[in-house]
Amino acid sequence: MASTSDTPVLDLLAAMTAQSVEASTLDTKSLFMARIAALVAVDAPPASYLMNLGAASELGIELDEIRGVLAAVAPIVGTARIAAATGNIVQALAIGLEVAELEAERG
Repeated sequence: MASTSDTPVLDLLAAMTAQSVEASTLDTKSLFMARIAALVAVDAPPASYLMNLGAASELGIELDEIRGVLAAVAPIVGTARIAAATGNIVQALAIGLEVAELEAERG
């Protein structure tokens, strides 16, 4: 029987991500750069960017590198997708800051 958790969907996503990292032949930094490009391509919501940008940041991926990904995929996905991705990234960063502030207040 599966164990119960307060966050079963997040647990599933974390497990899927871990399996993806293990199965890929890319180095971890390249893998997360590719994931960000894929998020742009599928018009992902801010929550998806939040999860992946957090991991990317921990790997040392800089904002300029994210901009580079957006520039690289722009001719493929188009300006509307890039504009939507930029907005979703901004929303994700705002959510991340809000969560950090709430955690700091809780101490």
